[in-house]
Amino acid sequence: MIVAKPHHTGRPGYSETLPGLEESAEAARKLVRTALAAWHLEELTDTAILLVSELVANAVKHTNSRVIRVVITRPSERFVRIGVVDRARVLPELAKPSDDLLTSGRGLLLVDALAERWGTDLYRWGKQVWAELMNEPAR
Repeated sequence: MIVAKPHHTGRPGYSETLPGLEESAEAARKLVRTALAAWHLEELTDTAILLVSELVANAVKHTNSRVIRVVITRPSERFVRIGVVDRARVLPELAKPSDDLLTSGRGLLLVDALAERWGTDLYRWGKQVWAELMNEPAR
């Protein structure tokens, strides 16, 4: 069993280092739930959980990283950013439409469809793939 222990990131946010295993997706989902509940943004939970699941799955499947880091931040009042950091510098690519998409390869297509915006930050030692959700202010 993997247990997420939220850590403050310096600006409003949470992060956790997890094994580079499929099972880490559950701990990542718990971390997202924790952050969104703390910020009273529960309405974003379903979409955010799907996004973090896909980002973790991509990091596990397409890199040899022994550990990944899941980061949930509020870069501004309007956005929540969900990122997964790994040790590979290979950029993620959107799949091209094909029959293969019936069984796999839809991860980044889902991220692209659900996120307000997404991208990759390259570092000397790896990268962070992130997706942002927009928080609609109450009227």
